[in-house]
Amino acid sequence: MIRYIIRRLLISIPILLIGSFACYVLVATAGNPLAEMRFRPGVTEADIKAAEIALGLDQPVIVRYWNWLTDFLSGDWGQSIALGQAKTAVFPAVTDALWTTGRLVIGAELLALTLGVSVGVLAAVRQYSIFDYLATSTAFLMFSMPIFCVAVIVKNYGIQFNNVLESMGLDRWLTTAGPRPGGFSGSFGEVIFKYTGTFLLPTLALMLISFAAYSRFERASMLEILHSDFVRTARAKGISQGRVIFKHAFRNALIPVATLFSLNFGAVLSGAIITETVFGWSGMGTLLVNSVRQFDPPMLMGWLAVTATLIVLFNLFADIVYGVLDPRIRLG
Repeated sequence: MIRYIIRRLLISIPILLIGSFACYVLVATAGNPLAEMRFRPGVTEADIKAAEIALGLDQPVIVRYWNWLTDFLSGDWGQSIALGQAKTAVFPAVTDALWTTGRLVIGAELLALTLGVSVGVLAAVRQYSIFDYLATSTAFLMFSMPIFCVAVIVKNYGIQFNNVLESMGLDRWLTTAGPRPGGFSGSFGEVIFKYTGTFLLPTLALMLISFAAYSRFERASMLEILHSDFVRTARAKGISQGRVIFKHAFRNALIPVATLFSLNFGAVLSGAIITETVFGWSGMGTLLVNSVRQFDPPMLMGWLAVTATLIVLFNLFADIVYGVLDPRIRLG
């Protein structure tokens, strides 16, 4: 297993290098971050040329990429160069945005995975039952609704619930516009109260969409495994239904869900743009939109580098899970 993990790690390194170079070339050739300077009064060609030299824009792309890569690996991610904006260091901006999004995504994805797998297994075992029809209908409903629609509905119900609490003389509990100001302080009970009230609505919105995908994938995979030859053989030997399901079928049925989870988690962690916008959170999605709108290459490359690393890491995680679930994969 150790050799299998090391082999996967070694494969991930050139993938990251190739991906970072492709992203850098795309960003470098997408436009000129100093183009707006030409339309500013009093700015001469000499000023523009000096700015290009200061930012290294006069050098070939391959040289600029090498300089960026060496600085990036040494911890120097550069500064924002968006015109008209305050100079912001890329590293703290990206890490703060990642922490903001991560707090939403981690809870949502873990809840969605737990509930989705549980519902999918139960729906497959009780195929064509009332529970199966309800689970399938709920999943299809979540699939058919855009994420912004789900987020707006969840936010609206949260506002109405706060209004009910206020009419009863109680404090408003659910936060519907950004993180709670002032952080979380007070007794343990007060911290839990504030924490759940802050994260519940955006976490629920993200969880509902992912839950639908996980439950459908798990149900389909479980049904395929339950109708396979080795499960029929296990039942013919007189093995109990519970042991057949959890020891023989469940483990194999998790492999497709592990793929979906790794891809979905990395993608959502890179920026839940719509959910962050609806609930007023400034995370990775907001950072991406601002970087593109202002065409800020250093900030955009910081976002792309972190995103690519996350996706590769979660694909590596999926490969490791494959090896744990099915020894034939790591021995192949």
